[in-house]
Amino acid sequence: MTTTKQKLKQLVEARRGVLVPGAFNALSAKVVEDLGFEAIYVTGAGVTNMWFGLPDQGFMGLAEIADHTARIRDAVDVPLIVDADTGFGNALNTYHTVRTLERAGADCIQLEDQVAPKRCGHFSGKDVISTEEAVSKIKAAVDARRDPDFLVMARTDAAATHGCEAAVERAQAFAEAGADILFVEAVTREEEVRALPQRLSKPQLMNMVIGGRTPIFNARQLGELGYGIVLYANAALQGAVAGMQKTLAVLRDTQEVQESSGLVATFAERQRLVGKPQWDALEKRYT
Repeated sequence: MTTTKQKLKQLVEARRGVLVPGAFNALSAKVVEDLGFEAIYVTGAGVTNMWFGLPDQGFMGLAEIADHTARIRDAVDVPLIVDADTGFGNALNTYHTVRTLERAGADCIQLEDQVAPKRCGHFSGKDVISTEEAVSKIKAAVDARRDPDFLVMARTDAAATHGCEAAVERAQAFAEAGADILFVEAVTREEEVRALPQRLSKPQLMNMVIGGRTPIFNARQLGELGYGIVLYANAALQGAVAGMQKTLAVLRDTQEVQESSGLVATFAERQRLVGKPQWDALEKRYT
């Protein structure tokens, strides 16, 4: 039987640009799975925005992302890539982070090379740690995993501070340290997006941030270029915010919202997504 970790490895190594949306809680993860997506990204930015009402600037800790990962793992059966920010400290902290998130149900963790407190890869004011320190954290992550099929994704934010060439060099060093997937964040030119799969041998993720600094490519184009994963980390979050704003504006202005308005999921659909029929069946079984 293929495990979720093995399934994720197969998806990544196929290099067909598999679309991976982000989820910020268990219900959003169930929506992603229900729509047929093959993997889910547990987004640190989404957890920070939706649970704390704060920007993605290092406010989330290991306990929060581990708790969300465990809840999402219980809710869905597809592979989970989990945003572990900077590993929440040094190499030893990173080792502990991997152990914690693997136990919580992650199939892959993403680690980045920013100075703490980190910030969204498409914000200004980023800085990165030394290549040597970043490599030590990747090595710690690789050593910490219990399951050899557990994947380590290494992200570099060096393109913004040191240029794309330096970012490629860092990514190569991360590959040599044992990273399974590479992620060069926030490249700003189309030619850089097109060149990365030819310059780095390990499978790569390309992050499509709606409104961000990287030009948007169709996922099929990115698959043809050789990317393993095309990430839309916060498309669901941005869509949810827009939907809430639109629905609540109608409620404010008209003093009512009908199920037939098309603004909201139906009552029945809401119950289907959270599995009420299955729970009803269980209730009958045990009564």
